[in-house]
Amino acid sequence: MLRSIVDGNSRVVVQGITGNEGRFHSALMLEFGTNVVAGVTPGKGGQKVNGVPVYDSMSEAVSATRANTSIVFVPARLAAGAVHQAIDAGIGTIVVITEMIPQKDAIEFVAKAEKAGAVIVGPNTPGVINPVARTKVGIMPNHIFESGPIGIAARSGTLTYEIAWYMSSAGLGQSVCVGMGGDAIVGLDFTGLLDMFREDEQTRAVVLIGEVGGRAEEKVAEYIRCTDYPKPVVAYVAGVSAPPEKRMGHAGAIIVGNVGSAESKIKALNDAGVPVARKPSDVVKLLKADPRLAR
Repeated sequence: MLRSIVDGNSRVVVQGITGNEGRFHSALMLEFGTNVVAGVTPGKGGQKVNGVPVYDSMSEAVSATRANTSIVFVPARLAAGAVHQAIDAGIGTIVVITEMIPQKDAIEFVAKAEKAGAVIVGPNTPGVINPVARTKVGIMPNHIFESGPIGIAARSGTLTYEIAWYMSSAGLGQSVCVGMGGDAIVGLDFTGLLDMFREDEQTRAVVLIGEVGGRAEEKVAEYIRCTDYPKPVVAYVAGVSAPPEKRMGHAGAIIVGNVGSAESKIKALNDAGVPVARKPSDVVKLLKADPRLAR
């Protein structure tokens, strides 16, 4: 089940907990209900941050606390080393918040994680939030998300917050929301998430939040079509007005010719039977229009 990625069984270690971002967001994760059991900063072992014990290495932290999930708040030049440490320590889910990690580094640790059977979320992700289990491994604002039956898989963090707010305001809560990350190289993708949402009993429908650049939306459209995906899926694609060759806010959001254009993505999704909202607020209308959710 998808909730095994981040759920009530998650025992979270914050890599870089003594930095400003790690300190701030670990407090908010604890406030949401997350079981944060450890922090790691080399040379800072023995300290406590927000009541959480700090260790010098991931191996020490995992040995002492049985942590199974990590979140990485480590500067880009050191982030790959932190991810490798997490994989070597046996961590199963690694949420990489850090942006601007060199692509070579990301390729290497994503491949290593796959070999080890670990899941990488990100890099450059807002993280994962499970409102049902009151568990957040990320930087999303706590107050927007409500427990419910709709899964969200997104390439954009801020659009996740906006669309989740529209959904929560309309009484459509969320099961699990996953920010895939805005970089060109990421771990978990739309197809992997839809595969997991398929098996998750809590999730009755899925919202895909895409954007221009790359072929992630075209690939997931093909997956939906070829597997006769059993749950309702609706989508929103950001960047309809983006000019060709224009790099947007994310490293992965660049259109080359017609490859990666919003028109290409919307057509692929529509051809797979996925309705695409014209604006973020329309996602709620599309969800409510699906008769399968009325049952």
